[in-house]
Amino acid sequence: MSLRVTNTLTGEREEFEVDGDEVLLYVCGLTVSDPAHLGHARLWTHADVVHRWLEYRGYDVRHVENFTDVNEKIVARVGETGDDERSVARHYLEETIEDMRALNLRRAEVYPRVSEHVPEIVDLIETLVERGYAYESGGSVYFDTSRFEEYGKLSNQSVEDLEAQGPEEERAEKRTPTDFALWKAGGVPPSDVAEHRHETAAPAEVAAEGAETWDSPWGEGRPGWHIECSAMSMAHLGETIDVHMGGQDLVFPHHENEIAQSEAATGERFARYWLHVRLLETEGEKMSSSLGNFWTVSDAVEELGANVVRTLLLSTAYSNRGVLSEETVAEAEERWERIERARERAVDAMDSPDAYAKVDGPDLRAAVEDAREAFVAAMDEDFNTREAVAALLDLAGAVNRHVDDRTEYDYYGLRKAVETVDGLAGDVLGLTFGDGAGEGAVDLAGDVIDLVLDLREREREADNYERADELRDSLEALGVEVEDTDEGPTYRL
Repeated sequence: MSLRVTNTLTGEREEFEVDGDEVLLYVCGLTVSDPAHLGHARLWTHADVVHRWLEYRGYDVRHVENFTDVNEKIVARVGETGDDERSVARHYLEETIEDMRALNLRRAEVYPRVSEHVPEIVDLIETLVERGYAYESGGSVYFDTSRFEEYGKLSNQSVEDLEAQGPEEERAEKRTPTDFALWKAGGVPPSDVAEHRHETAAPAEVAAEGAETWDSPWGEGRPGWHIECSAMSMAHLGETIDVHMGGQDLVFPHHENEIAQSEAATGERFARYWLHVRLLETEGEKMSSSLGNFWTVSDAVEELGANVVRTLLLSTAYSNRGVLSEETVAEAEERWERIERARERAVDAMDSPDAYAKVDGPDLRAAVEDAREAFVAAMDEDFNTREAVAALLDLAGAVNRHVDDRTEYDYYGLRKAVETVDGLAGDVLGLTFGDGAGEGAVDLAGDVIDLVLDLREREREADNYERADELRDSLEALGVEVEDTDEGPTYRL
């Protein structure tokens, strides 16, 4: 079966075809003006799995994901987390990188920033002006949407039906209301800062003074939002890319404008496939920094752990809306625990003296193959991570049945089950298991836990049950689950 993807540009699910074995992937990254939340992490995680699955299918993936570090929302935080736009951006950029690493995301080839690509942005705008697709007005430069005949093809809209783009003060400078800014004269107006300012930030007039500006052929100013991604993508991936990913809310105007300015400048198709990740909703509204209904990535990872967060975000396919609720979090916790626990049981059984070379578990071996086939089919059908997770849960059930129903285990079947979980849940879905990760720290932790359990047993033997219960409760508070058996206490992390 071949890989099929849903292309926003055509509205169809299409066979995935590229030239050669290399895939050029561009992901519209975060504007670093606030702490990253799970809505951002939903895009990151699904883009990460697209990257991983394409590699699993044998492609060499060149993944570029930008950071927008020039924006009026960043300026609006001056006085709160930094003294000027650059220092505010650096503050949130550092947090964002930490969050990405905490979620076990594959590193992109590069993470370009707007501030370091202004020369490329100016060059691209000059090309558009020379080709008659852009014009200067009042020191700003605008893209002439009437000159690009296919404008609206991504969002399936016509120019006549579109509303004006940009703030009110720009509209007098534009030939057509739908034209959009490529270069903005001067700095950031205090009115734009006030719209996004927090109460604890500097006054809008003061914050606006901390905005960066650059020289250009049209005078001092700042790049427009949309031109930035075109310039960064072309700088690192060339004029035509294979896959462009971003949030659903970026279809219009951001990605529509990217297509127009990129294809007008080069005369080539900008992106072959457009994949848009549906938004994460909570209590019926999209998760958003502006609405204040967000759960930050750092808080979620600290409370749930990276594996549960990834399971939560991948439990719905990227093309369906995600929902954050107590129910979906509980479901993710239960799913991750089932997968992890089944893998642990398989490893324990495989490494026990009851695992034999000549014991055949046909049901287990068939379940391994069925799970692998179901997982591959799900991922090949538009990266359907929900069905892929379901395949792993089916395998977990088969492992548990094999261990529960037998006194002699199929070593080969268990080994194949573990390899399948490691390869699909680990390498593709990005979940991490305990074996081999920080072995020294894990071994030391195990030794300490054993000492505490020995002390607890001595307290119980001395009839100090209250103290023994306190030791057990202290271990459980640290995430160590203690179970008393006829052979003595056991535990798992």
